[in-house]
Amino acid sequence: MKRKALTKEEIKRIVFLRQRGYSLPEIRRITGHSGSTVFKYIRGVKILPEFEEIWKNKRKTSIARSIQKWQEAQQRARKIIGKLTRKEKILITASLYWAEGAKSDLSFLNSDPALIKVFLEGLKELGIKKDKLKVSLRIYEDLNREEVLNFWAKVIGISEDKINSINILKGRKKGKLKYGMCRIRVSKGGDLLKLLHSLADVIKENLNAPVVQRIERRTPKPQI
Repeated sequence: MKRKALTKEEIKRIVFLRQRGYSLPEIRRITGHSGSTVFKYIRGVKILPEFEEIWKNKRKTSIARSIQKWQEAQQRARKIIGKLTRKEKILITASLYWAEGAKSDLSFLNSDPALIKVFLEGLKELGIKKDKLKVSLRIYEDLNREEVLNFWAKVIGISEDKINSINILKGRKKGKLKYGMCRIRVSKGGDLLKLLHSLADVIKENLNAPVVQRIERRTPKPQI
């Protein structure tokens, strides 16, 4: 459903409030408009000099409150999770693979080093040693090859010469992908791939989500 356009008076009121140091959440509450609508009309609006100090104080208070809320959330998260067990690490890896992993072979590609480490930790719990891993990188041509090699080698905990290949892509992505993307593939990982998919299926069963039975095309038919 298309939203009704704001009237000139409504827009003037939003700008008026912003000029007087009102924050986005405050304007949203006062006017009843969504945050995205308010932001559209306050973007670029300057706070009047006589209200700048009030606005700055509000920002400081808002930032302090946000920091406090993050600290409370982190403490609560630590209390909920505690120390991860082997089972939990494996379930996290299965869920991560379910969301991000390749479907045809056991490989995982991501630009986030933390996710790569989480995935590797799960593989370790499943008995996969690092000598079974095939590591390859995808980087853009504006990145420093040696810097990227060194970075991912440290993340994975291997020497640089154990990284099998680097695929250099055309374009410039340094701002978004500082170290490119890392792909972890498990050699002869067919059985483990089936296990990860099956773990995801069991998770879905436990959550009453529909499960699609996996039947490979290459699976031979039983003899009658």
